[in-house]
Amino acid sequence: MKKAREILVIGGNRYFGKRLIARLLAAGDRVTVLNRGSSPPPAGTIHLVADRNDEKSLHDALGSLAFDVVVDQVCYTPRQAAIARRVLAGRTHRYVMTSTVEVYEYEDSLTLVREEAVDPLGVTVDLELPWDDPEFLDSHYGEGKRQAEAVFAAAGGPEFAHTAVRVAHVLGGEDDFTERLQHYADRIRTGEPIAVPVANRPATYIHVEEVADFLAWAAGENFTGPVNAASHGVLTTEELCEAVAGHLPEDKVVLRSVEVGEVSPFSFFRSYGMDNSRATRLGFTFGDVRRWLPRAVAETLGKGGN
Repeated sequence: MKKAREILVIGGNRYFGKRLIARLLAAGDRVTVLNRGSSPPPAGTIHLVADRNDEKSLHDALGSLAFDVVVDQVCYTPRQAAIARRVLAGRTHRYVMTSTVEVYEYEDSLTLVREEAVDPLGVTVDLELPWDDPEFLDSHYGEGKRQAEAVFAAAGGPEFAHTAVRVAHVLGGEDDFTERLQHYADRIRTGEPIAVPVANRPATYIHVEEVADFLAWAAGENFTGPVNAASHGVLTTEELCEAVAGHLPEDKVVLRSVEVGEVSPFSFFRSYGMDNSRATRLGFTFGDVRRWLPRAVAETLGKGGN
């Protein structure tokens, strides 16, 4: 029998994080969950309470513990990354950071974007920006993730082997808290137009179960550096809306093109769909977005379109 791995998951109490933990436990791993204590971790895990923004709090909570793998689900800023790197360097053989497609927010490519488009070693880190301001952080989400990746990349070397998993837009699950598909459903029911850019670009997506599979797989691999996690294929806003409409009595979708201003979720002025060929070469098998989309919509809205 293989030896159980010691895995630390930072965050991970909801959505694909809790699914990841379920997979690790099912594989026989000993899973420690570290969070602020605002909600209990999944059953079967060891619970540590700490504020990851407070280096002493994090250090005291971990004590002398060491881990085979750390999966960091909630690293949003370079400050958080710097604290984690200082506290956990030498304590783990592998560090997996959950990053995002939004690191490519400045790209506008008609071809799918590869990881080298954003090299973390070339990203400037500014720890003095107001990362503690929720409004600033919300409007600089992609930049925060980019700079967090850069902090981990700068550590380098076998003593801090790490990967940044750049996750595509996630769909599916009855517990999708984002309510983005619900946004479409509400407008289709009432006949309200759905605002989209005049030149509305497609994007890449991944199912909530698939991203949990990917993170569990990545935890057991030894590759390093950024890696894109996205299902095969791209979707337009129109295709998403039609999939939602298929679960509603009112099946007419009304789109309104806008030159500038706020648009609906999953509507994009730029193209930055992700190329998943690196992960595929490394051995992960992705699904096709159009095959699982109907299931994702049914899970999120309910079979009756609620």
